[in-house]
Amino acid sequence: MFIWLSIIGGFIILTVGAESLVRGASKIALRLGLSPLIIGLTIVAFGTSAPELAVSIKSAVAGNSGIALGNVIGSNIANIGLILGITALIRPIKIESQMVKRDIPVMIAASLLFWGLLLDGGLSFVDGVILSTLLIIYLSYSYLTADKQISEEVAADNQSQWLSIVFIIIGISMLVGGGILFVDGAVALAQSFGISEIIIGLTIVAIGTSMPELVTSVVAALKGQSDIAIGNVVGSNLFNILGILGVTAVIHPIIGNDINPLDWLVMIGLAALLLPFAYTGLRIGRREGCILVLGYLAYIGYLITQA
Repeated sequence: MFIWLSIIGGFIILTVGAESLVRGASKIALRLGLSPLIIGLTIVAFGTSAPELAVSIKSAVAGNSGIALGNVIGSNIANIGLILGITALIRPIKIESQMVKRDIPVMIAASLLFWGLLLDGGLSFVDGVILSTLLIIYLSYSYLTADKQISEEVAADNQSQWLSIVFIIIGISMLVGGGILFVDGAVALAQSFGISEIIIGLTIVAIGTSMPELVTSVVAALKGQSDIAIGNVVGSNLFNILGILGVTAVIHPIIGNDINPLDWLVMIGLAALLLPFAYTGLRIGRREGCILVLGYLAYIGYLITQA
């Protein structure tokens, strides 16, 4: 009973937290003169990736590197295949040219770098420093090159400004708490069936920690904030690789001998597939969304048969 209460309660908290985060982030975007896309790539992406950070550090320190790595790889696969796919099925997503020219290619490059660094069997302290530094460079460049048009009326509204910050803090806190609650219940359920650690990381934990991205992207799409939806997914994938694995490796080395090459191929393949999808008409429609979801379900089906 406790397991199911944890799963259901975690999902409810995630939903409320996502609504709060999107509302606060949208207002902050206007106030700073930044586009919703930049906010999606930064504040929203960091907030929805917070559960992955908590789970990965906790798993690596406890000696469960399989869950830490499986969590990131599985989350990146779920972010594109499941979350972006479902979001596009609900409402087609408009894509800014910047996303095609810079952000998606950077995500693909980060995925390839991740794969290259793990060829020696793990991520060391030095690898963690490299990944974390690249994230700082990317975020700094994104902010410095962003067009800023601040409305004087909005900028002067200090009460609304602090309220938006409160919404963001509450949203992120609920996403972290709800994500961890959901994951703990889901992992306990999976372990009761004797499922292996790496499979749990790639499926249950990955989907659980990706629930904030799913709920946030769907809420953003329904509110007509497609820039936040796509920025959230691409930004979260970058945070997962450069930030979460970077910070985790700095704190504790990560061993990666148990990863199946197919998992790498699926993660990098979906990231690469997103580029032509986004380039065609600068939108991801329901047809592309259907392809992404079916591809993800096929991958999960394969993992289940292997388990």
